[in-house]
Amino acid sequence: MEKTERYVVGIDLGGTKIAAALFDSQGNIRNRERMETANAKTAEEVVQRLVDMTRSVAGGLPLSGVGLASPGAVNSKDGIVLHGTNLPEWTNVPLKRWMGDALDVEVQVVNDANAAAWGEYVRGAGKGAETMVYVTFSTGIGAGIVLDGKLLLGATSFAGELGHTIVEPGGPACSCGNNGCWEMFASGTAIRDSAAELMRSRSSAIADLAAAQGEAMSAKHVFEAYRQGDGVAVQVVDRAVSYMALGLANAVHTFNPDRIVIGGGVSKAGDQLFPALRDRTEQMVMKPYRGTYELVAAGLQDDVGLIGAAALFHAS
Repeated sequence: MEKTERYVVGIDLGGTKIAAALFDSQGNIRNRERMETANAKTAEEVVQRLVDMTRSVAGGLPLSGVGLASPGAVNSKDGIVLHGTNLPEWTNVPLKRWMGDALDVEVQVVNDANAAAWGEYVRGAGKGAETMVYVTFSTGIGAGIVLDGKLLLGATSFAGELGHTIVEPGGPACSCGNNGCWEMFASGTAIRDSAAELMRSRSSAIADLAAAQGEAMSAKHVFEAYRQGDGVAVQVVDRAVSYMALGLANAVHTFNPDRIVIGGGVSKAGDQLFPALRDRTEQMVMKPYRGTYELVAAGLQDDVGLIGAAALFHAS
């Protein structure tokens, strides 16, 4: 008797949009939808939209599960989003129970960085690794750990918050309440802010590059100026790379990965970043760890959260 094909819906929940996609058993996207979250007044309204989108994107096909990636703090074991998005009343929302009851299907909920890590491990640049550290350098620093082939969640699902490891105890105040967190030195925001601080007393092409593109200044423009040999940009990037490598060396010593996957906007700097980052990280790790890991750019693009959420159900 031929086995009936079963499908999985992956959902990527953001503060302003919801993306959903239907995946077949081979991990191919068969259908997708996107919706803005504006005008929702309650958590129940948002969840109803998630339910409606799931039904719509599935089109009546049989589902084996719904995987959902959410920003903020997530209790994955109970499927509860604790807090952390711009959505209304989005505190202690029992997504697993509410959506599972409405759809009569198993629902799994993970933090968006963990979803991205799992997506890269199953279908992206982490494929084939045994232990993988995923780090995204963007507005902040997000991370996820795959340890011996399993997504590391920890006792309360908060494992892998590498952006809030402290690298300078006397450093600047972080939004988390501590001082000197890694993301205060190595995120895209930190790169932009370091450049802005130096530009108060030194001239630089960074602001001109941003203005010419009609954009607010960001790490992207710092790397573009770095490519041109701009003095401020060179100083900022060299400092950022040192701090990025410091955090990665700590991760190497902690998890002993065979692969480190780097995502986020900063990773788009490509050859302006990766050779220097590889060299500096290798210098900082202890001798037994040298040559034991690869440091590579993420392979998946904007669909990484969808892919990772869906892959919670089938990792073939």
